[in-house]
Amino acid sequence: MENLVTPLTFTPFLNLALFLDNLMGSAIAARLSCKTEHEPLLPLISQKIHWQPDLSFRPFNYTAAPIIENMGGTVGTSTVVKPSPTAFVGAPMEKSSKASLIKELVALGLLKAVAAPFERVKLLLQNQKDIIKSGRLHKPYNGILHCFATTIRNEGIFSLWRGYTAMTMGHVSATVIRFGIYQYTKILDDTQWSYTRVVVSSYVASAATQFLVYPFLYAATRMATDVKTIGSNTGDRQFNGMIDVFRKTLKSDGIVGLYRGFNITLGELVMMGALSKGLNPWKQHYSYILRNNFLSRHMVELGFWISGNMATYPLDTVSRRMMMTSGSGTVKYKSTVHAIGQIMKTEGVKTFYNGAGAEILACAANRATLLLMIYVADVIGAAKKQY
Repeated sequence: MENLVTPLTFTPFLNLALFLDNLMGSAIAARLSCKTEHEPLLPLISQKIHWQPDLSFRPFNYTAAPIIENMGGTVGTSTVVKPSPTAFVGAPMEKSSKASLIKELVALGLLKAVAAPFERVKLLLQNQKDIIKSGRLHKPYNGILHCFATTIRNEGIFSLWRGYTAMTMGHVSATVIRFGIYQYTKILDDTQWSYTRVVVSSYVASAATQFLVYPFLYAATRMATDVKTIGSNTGDRQFNGMIDVFRKTLKSDGIVGLYRGFNITLGELVMMGALSKGLNPWKQHYSYILRNNFLSRHMVELGFWISGNMATYPLDTVSRRMMMTSGSGTVKYKSTVHAIGQIMKTEGVKTFYNGAGAEILACAANRATLLLMIYVADVIGAAKKQY
């Protein structure tokens, strides 16, 4: 009986252990070629300090890294998962260059363009209570389809991309900053970096990046929630563009207005990092099992992506609601704790998940576009190889 129970019980864990052991063996073998036998076999600090592309802070989770890795490859390269040890997960490739960065930025812009309509609907549903209080919306939306229909009917179909420019500028800026940090850390000696120092440095770098691009996120949120009601003319909007958002906010609230809600995003950043740490081994395990099943593997990755977003979604809601209080000259919430208490007391816990369905659709649209881009890259690669 023991011989029958042991394989059934521990086979998945043994397979995972052998898999990780092989990966670590190949990594160590590669390092041996450039290290002496007396030097410590540690991964590069630039590989330790990493950002999880699929479970990172929500405004910057639409990365194009998988596409960039397969651009110019041969047919089938994108259908094989390349899992890595925990210390290497999410680290930029050693062959990163300005060319790959440009490819990533182009792909990122395309992915954001596809997801932008769902993003705006999500923001409208998420902040509809404040929009109603401002007098720009007469009654709440009845759902995702009603929000889409109402927005298109009142503002036109191209209004679904309102705020796209500011959002994309934030994503592009974050990608460039991360690339610069990675290039800098490549020249650092990693032998004296402890695990604690690596983790702290990773979060500090992520928080600094978020601080620099947060005004773009704020501008995108305010523009997306700037509803034009029925019967209004083209100039009847609160903001006429991203620059106008900055100008009016600075005039009424000062620089603090551009960063309202930033504190809660730091908590979201820490929570997302913890989720990445816990979920990535499982995601890698299932991705490896499904490495020969292209569609199933991406469905599993999408499931982990959505799970991470839904776990931190209430924090994102609080941040967006606090953004809505800037630019009006009055502050509705005294602090983050006060905001959470007021929202829960007056609107209920369910409010924290308003727009979550649109967020899931945005993730699905992003993943579908990514798969299409991989397919096109494979076709182009096959054509180049043939001719």
